[in-house]
Amino acid sequence: MTTPITGRSVSRRGFLGAAAGVGLAGAGVLTGCNRAASSSGGSGGGAKPIKFWNMPWGNTEFNVLDKKITTDYKPAGGLGAATYQIIQWANFTQTFSSAVASNTGPAVSSGGGTQAFQFEAQGKIAYADDLLESWKKNGLYDDFLPGLIDTMKVEKGYAAVPYNLDMRVLWYNTALLKKADAEPPKDWQGFLDTCAALKKINVYGYGTAAGAGAFTGSHILVSWMINNGGGLFDAGHQPEMVTPANIEAIEFVLECVKKGYVDPASPTYTSDNAQSQWKAKKYGMGFDTAGLANNVGGTVAKDLTVGSPLTSPAGKKGALYFPNNIMMYTNTPSQKGSEAFLTYYYKNMAPLWTKNTGIGLPPLTSITKTDGFRKDANAVKAIEEWQPISKTWAAPGSDALFLGVTTVDGTPAMDTFAQSVLGGKTTAKAALTKLQDATAKAIKAQG
Repeated sequence: MTTPITGRSVSRRGFLGAAAGVGLAGAGVLTGCNRAASSSGGSGGGAKPIKFWNMPWGNTEFNVLDKKITTDYKPAGGLGAATYQIIQWANFTQTFSSAVASNTGPAVSSGGGTQAFQFEAQGKIAYADDLLESWKKNGLYDDFLPGLIDTMKVEKGYAAVPYNLDMRVLWYNTALLKKADAEPPKDWQGFLDTCAALKKINVYGYGTAAGAGAFTGSHILVSWMINNGGGLFDAGHQPEMVTPANIEAIEFVLECVKKGYVDPASPTYTSDNAQSQWKAKKYGMGFDTAGLANNVGGTVAKDLTVGSPLTSPAGKKGALYFPNNIMMYTNTPSQKGSEAFLTYYYKNMAPLWTKNTGIGLPPLTSITKTDGFRKDANAVKAIEEWQPISKTWAAPGSDALFLGVTTVDGTPAMDTFAQSVLGGKTTAKAALTKLQDATAKAIKAQG
């Protein structure tokens, strides 16, 4: 998984997937709590501090500024200040699981995007209902982009609060399209036409990667399904993958493979490999994070442009996205203190996006309207055109995430699915059936 603006390929959303099928309790036994750099603020009149753990979501400036925002927090009387700790992506699953199991973890944290739903199932999450209700009074609640808060709703309440968004959007190289005398596509047939034109100049039109840690390959396959009105789960949260909409979507991808629009090495490419192909002008079009241009850099970056969402044969628009989040834990010195800190943090976090720290796409409409954010036309297009039509892993049955999505987020079964399709050595029905069977087995094992 990649950070939306500047990240590299590493599993940030997939919590169980990164642990290769080891549950949180099991992962906690595997390793001690690996702690990274930490920093403390004051203790708010003797009250125990609120421990905030955050990830390195952006470039080197992100955690520096994030730490300052955190430790500048001045709590009301009787509430604790906040301490700040960076948790590195390497072994983050074990770090969190060990700490939460031993009650030595944070009161508030970000982490893997499906992490909150795993801990919620274990009774370790403090629901955000009261916090969100208080935000209706100060305007924060209505500031969230459409549909975001709903993605956090589980049966007992809201498991987390949306934080930064990871989008999957269509990119194309304007210089290469011009050289190929091709137009940016508007629908699936247009995508094929542009791929065909790019092939004539020895450029791949379906740029992707599905090798070690390169989860975007599988993400885009699910995006094609969602784009066609399909997806992975039904309204009862059960895997329902072998559907006409999904079969049509995967058959479309297999057609792209057969016609030579997909780099044959894509199933083995890492994200760095894919970015190298963009940089070498071998990829002229493809789906990636909203930060592809920043990741690729160099002289090519200026030619990389976010396209508009495609219309599928079903007449629909849609894509997969990931609402990364911040969660609160039951193990806190004060639930009131956790909520007070998060209220402060959300009111003061805008500089993380306006000062080019690379955190990704913001969850608040007010931040997307700032001059600092709008300097990046590609990020603006991702928010304005892609966020409203995007859906989570839970599609098409639901907008809200749930425990079962951890069985498809960065898991071996999903990797195998992507590699088999992009390798062209399967049929759509066979690949989807294998994925559905593996997912159903994994969900059953969750209990």
